Amino acid sequence: FGGHDGLNIKEKDPFRNSGLGSSATSNYAYASVKRAMDVISDPEVVEMNLVTMPGLTNSALTTHLMNICEARGDAMAVVDLPDGFVPRHENNSDEATRHSATAVADTISNLLGRSLNNSYACTYFPWVRIQDSLNNQTLWAPPSVVALGTFSSVDRRSEPWFAPAGFTRGGLTEGSAGIPVVGVRQRLTSKDRDKLYAANINPIASFPAEGIVIFGQKTLQVTPSALDRVNVRRLMIFVKKRISFMASRLLFEPNVRATW
Repeated sequence: FGGHDGLNIKEKDPFRNSGLGSSATSNYAYASVKRAMDVISDPEVVEMNLVTMPGLTNSALTTHLMNICEARGDAMAVVDLPDGFVPRHENNSDEATRHSATAVADTISNLLGRSLNNSYACTYFPWVRIQDSLNNQTLWAPPSVVALGTFSSVDRRSEPWFAPAGFTRGGLTEGSAGIPVVGVRQRLTSKDRDKLYAANINPIASFPAEGIVIFGQKTLQVTPSALDRVNVRRLMIFVKKRISFMASRLLFEPNVRATW
């Protein structure tokens, strides 16, 4: 109400998580986000291999996004989790209040309670501070933003089946995300990183000498297999797309030895 597009102009973010409600039939924002996801559900309509909605932490909607990728079988979702940091558009409290002292434990507990087992999705922690070079300011950004940028730089410099992590390909200070990353919301200890990784949450670590780096590449698959690694799942997506493309060119060709 009050905006040319039907959104409330008094809201910093009309699609903030705290205003999404719980179902598409009771909340316009929830319905809008879900419909946006449904638009990309058909692989014959939208070509993609990665998808993310940065800052969206609503459990039902992020699970829906993961399920869409799993049903397509040719894309991976990078999702954000609640409890790590509450941005200003979600809560007007001061910055210290919006950051939980038990963020690591809360994030792990929340994720484990969802009982996810999906190799077509991955997640990262914590939020990062990036430099806005246009306005000469810094701002907090969800970890999915830098994860997606790192995936892109790995594709550009190496191949999709190389791990998007570590100092060689996941060094955020060195520009792997494509945007300047100057800080993290929470500096993780070695124990914090181990706990997060055991819960299939990829840590973004800050080292005094080496800088900020993505220090994990797990999918949200709980079942132990090669597909609990991001680079393996992305390899399979790559191979599936290539085989599908080549097979489509053989469809309706004569069933003869040359075609075999």
